[in-house]
Amino acid sequence: MRGGCRCVLAAAVLLCLCLLVPTEAVGGAKSRPKPQRRPPKKPKVEPIDSTPPTQNIDIQQMTGRWYLLNTASKCSYLIKHGTKVEPTVMTLTGPSAQTLSVSTKTRHNHQCWEILQEYHLTSTPGKLTLKGTRPELNTDIVIGETDYTSYAVLYYQKLGKVTAKLYSRSVDDLSEPMLTKFEQLAEKHGMGLAYLFPFPTYSKYISMVTNKNTACLSVKLTLRVHIRAAFNDANWDKMFTCTICCMSYK
Repeated sequence: MRGGCRCVLAAAVLLCLCLLVPTEAVGGAKSRPKPQRRPPKKPKVEPIDSTPPTQNIDIQQMTGRWYLLNTASKCSYLIKHGTKVEPTVMTLTGPSAQTLSVSTKTRHNHQCWEILQEYHLTSTPGKLTLKGTRPELNTDIVIGETDYTSYAVLYYQKLGKVTAKLYSRSVDDLSEPMLTKFEQLAEKHGMGLAYLFPFPTYSKYISMVTNKNTACLSVKLTLRVHIRAAFNDANWDKMFTCTICCMSYK
């Protein structure tokens, strides 16, 4: 009887030891842990998504003439040559069922140039698209803030980089609080004072860019590759790219 008890006790001790010692496969190799599932990737959030368009935006009230007063951008050409920007006037017409016609007038070599583009409407009011050669080269445009009658702040994003623009309905400078507010909005996108490029006053050039009788050379641009051929000037091509097409030119 005692011998049987000893056998049972020995078996119990052996079982406990087996539970404490890590399980090993035949040949002494340790068993591999089960692979853990990778956590799902978080959806990519574009910088412009942090700036939703103004609620209940009325595109029709955005039509008309706008004077570009200030631009916030990390465009390398602007950083080096930002003092050479020319007065720029944008006129919005429409919209049609799908697009908003955009006319941008500026100067080059003492000549008035008119750039014609089409912004495509989206299902989100206040959000537009300037189409590129491929979908990944599209420029997303958001009307961030506006009161329709005095100012508008527009954001442009291409390839993950954002440009902010401050427009005015008149040639006069906006109030100091509004200019300060634009600086704060640009700062939210990582663009401090070093990346702000004020545009010259319009008093000397107002007739050139607003007079209907002024002979402007018009270029309808659907693809960026047309720009250099139109102007035959590589440097101004870069300036145009940064200030009008709102693309991040390196």
